[in-house]
Parts: sequence; C-alpha cells; structure tokens
Amino acid sequence: MDKKELRCQFIEKRMKLSQEDVKKMSEKIISTLFSLDEFKKSKTVMLYVDFRNEVMTQKAIEDALAMGKRVVVPKTIKGQGLLAIEIKGTHELKPGTYGVLEPEKNEGLDPKLIDLVVVPGVAFDKRGYRLGYGGGYYDRFLPKLRPDAKKIALAFEIQIAEYLPEDPHDIRMDAVITEKAVYKF
Repeated sequence: MDKKELRCQFIEKRMKLSQEDVKKMSEKIISTLFSLDEFKKSKTVMLYVDFRNEVMTQKAIEDALAMGKRVVVPKTIKGQGLLAIEIKGTHELKPGTYGVLEPEKNEGLDPKLIDLVVVPGVAFDKRGYRLGYGGGYYDRFLPKLRPDAKKIALAFEIQIAEYLPEDPHDIRMDAVITEKAVYKF
C-alpha cells in the first residue's frame, strides 16, 4: 500500500472516533506528555494546534503557558514552509492555511531555540517513523532544530502501525505517546 492509501485509511479510522473518546484519550496522552522529563526540562515547546480529531492540544497549550513555558505553534506559509510562532494564549489563533488555527503574525522563532516539538501525524510506526499529511512541512522544518531537541508525537493507539514506508528525508520521532503506551526510539 502506498502512502496516499495509508493516509486515507488512517484518517478514516481517526475520524470515526467519537468526540467523547477523543477528549478522554487526549487528556490521558497530554497528562503522560507533561509527566515526561523531556517536557519538564524544556523551556521552549512547540505544540501543534489540533484539527479534525487529532489528539487535542488547545488546553495543553494554555497549561504549558501557565507552567511558565515559552510556547510556539506552527504556521503554514504555502511555498515557504512552517514557521514557529510564539504565542501568549490560544486567543491569538485564527483559522489559517488548510483551516487550521494559526497565529496571525508572521515573525517566526529561530527553530534552534526550541527544546521540544510536539509533532502531529496521520500514523506512526513502531520504529518512530511518521506518516504526515503529505505536504512535507514537518519534513522540511524538523531538520532545522538543534540535534538535541526532542521530537515527540501524540497519537491514538489506532494510529500506530507495525511498519510504514519511509523516504530518505523522513525524520524519526524520539517518542510517540498514545493513550496506552509511550513508544521510545
């Protein structure tokens, strides 16, 4: 099966989850994220803004800010890639590219300042590889991080595969957190 077919299959599975299940599992996943040393030690955290039944992150963004973390969220600029924009609260987010909530400002933070990136995805395998949405935005952004910056993905257990096809430019996650487990690589 190619990436496009896999993408459709996994998105379909995720979209079938009820809002109640998504909320309950998301709370468990975020709680696990916040308990990890990688999160506790990080000063600057990049969190994606959830969209279409992804692990919910908007409360996590507010909670991370309340903990004193510097929080950046991705902004997609077609033709340019992903910018990491610092925010002071979710009230700064408006629907942007692809309908995802994004900050309106365009001043990106230097990716080298980020300690931890919380990465979204369609599916992940048990080796740490990620199947994204097909735009290549994270594939181009992640190499700009410091080598010691952590890349942790959030996913529901139904998004975990034994094996996904990978390309030479694909970057492995350091960990994937689901409602059932923490997979570390």
